[in-house]
Amino acid sequence: MNYAFSFVYIVENLPVLFDGFMVTVRVSVISIAIASLIGIAGAAVRLLKVPVLSQVVGAYVHFIRSTPLLPQIFFIFYGLASVGLPISSFWAGVFALSLWGGAYNVENVRGGFLSISKGLHEAADSLAFGPLHYLWLVAVPLGVRVSLPSMLNTSVSVLKNSAYLQAIGLAELTFVAMDKVSLEFRTLEMFAAIGVMYLVLVLALSIAVRRLENVLQKPFRP
Repeated sequence: MNYAFSFVYIVENLPVLFDGFMVTVRVSVISIAIASLIGIAGAAVRLLKVPVLSQVVGAYVHFIRSTPLLPQIFFIFYGLASVGLPISSFWAGVFALSLWGGAYNVENVRGGFLSISKGLHEAADSLAFGPLHYLWLVAVPLGVRVSLPSMLNTSVSVLKNSAYLQAIGLAELTFVAMDKVSLEFRTLEMFAAIGVMYLVLVLALSIAVRRLENVLQKPFRP
């Protein structure tokens, strides 16, 4: 078999790949942002042990972490449509990825909250901080800073898992590549190209989070 790898083919298809690339960027950025907010809010509810809500958050985390992502995507996209609540593939993807990432971020941030020293709890009590004041002024600034590395791992997973959205017809990067392969059978070129594109996205996300981490660490450096 004489297969000649063609860089020219990749260059010729960059415009259509870039369209899929931008869809991946949009769905990932929105999902990561929402998942981060869900993580902070859910961890706060569990930290404060809010009656009923704390149990609901715990059940949500357990369910999402114990079931595969693809059935969750199908449930949201096809299940909601079957009961009269149709949703576009883009927003179904955002919803699914946000819930998935949010469940992991709840535990990431909760771990950050639990790492705060007992002395800070006692200092907050001596200043007559209520639970919400302690949460806003102590737990969130310190806990989120500690949990950033694990939140980055979850965010990278959200980005990579956006490839699953091809299953519901979202024209993201992997969908575009698969479509081109089915028509023109240039498998090696397409998957080499999208592999590099995903690598660029992951590196960009990692650099952004590292810079944020450095900014948050500045007040604690000698």
